[in-house]
Amino acid sequence: ICTCPGTVAILAQVASAHLFPQPNAMQNEEGKVVDLYLPRKCSATNRLIQAKEHAAVQINVAQVDEQGRFTGETFTFAMSGYMRQQGEADLAFNRLFFEKGLLTFSK
Repeated sequence: ICTCPGTVAILAQVASAHLFPQPNAMQNEEGKVVDLYLPRKCSATNRLIQAKEHAAVQINVAQVDEQGRFTGETFTFAMSGYMRQQGEADLAFNRLFFEKGLLTFSK
């Protein structure tokens, strides 16, 4: 084995690459890490919504002004299939909308 300084550095890099592999991550043109899948959480229960859960829904509610025009602000709510199956989704959405100030219960 050659103990030249350049060879030792190359062997150290190769050993480091095998011992501590970097995770494969997608990167855009600017070098920022972007992934195809971003996990969601249920807004009512904070349960993680799995990628294969087809009963889950996501609702985007737009903020409007007095004339009913879109102001550019949206609120995103995700509901798991479990909450929908239990029949609690309507009550949970009402609670979430009330907390955000989108719904009032006054007459």
